[in-house]
Amino acid sequence: MRRKLLDIMDGVDGARWQDEDQLHVTLRYIGEVERPMAEDIATALQAVHAPALDLALSGVGRFDTGSRGRALWAGVTPQDAVAALHCKVDHALVRLGLPLEGRAFLPHITLARLNRGSGPVDAFLAEQGGLRSPPMRFDHLVLYESHLAPDGAWYEPVVRYPLSSPLPRT
Repeated sequence: MRRKLLDIMDGVDGARWQDEDQLHVTLRYIGEVERPMAEDIATALQAVHAPALDLALSGVGRFDTGSRGRALWAGVTPQDAVAALHCKVDHALVRLGLPLEGRAFLPHITLARLNRGSGPVDAFLAEQGGLRSPPMRFDHLVLYESHLAPDGAWYEPVVRYPLSSPLPRT
């Protein structure tokens, strides 16, 4: 899946493409928190129980701010399964006192960040709109710490949480 994404990540002038190790599905953006809350978050996520997910790539799109794009993304399916895991994570964080995430959840993998100097993205979206992949098993979730740098954010894995394997079909 990463290879397929890396193969399409080109063709938009000025886009800041993600590195291979930065590709991930964001379940919940938390934002900046103090160390005690970060530790509580790490503990609370241990209580999230969900089955492993078989996810596939499904199309591309962009997030916009006003009249310009701010990011290019690849969609993942099945969206309902990812949304259910998102809800479990979100509710675990709300129990700690964090607010519900205010924006609609769209399961995706961010491919590139855009800025005022980025070129047009319409050709990329048209060419890659049919992006598909076979399903791949995701058997864990990861709590990342985000670090801001002049050339964009990079993500450091902090804790890895296993997702349970579904029971075999009989």
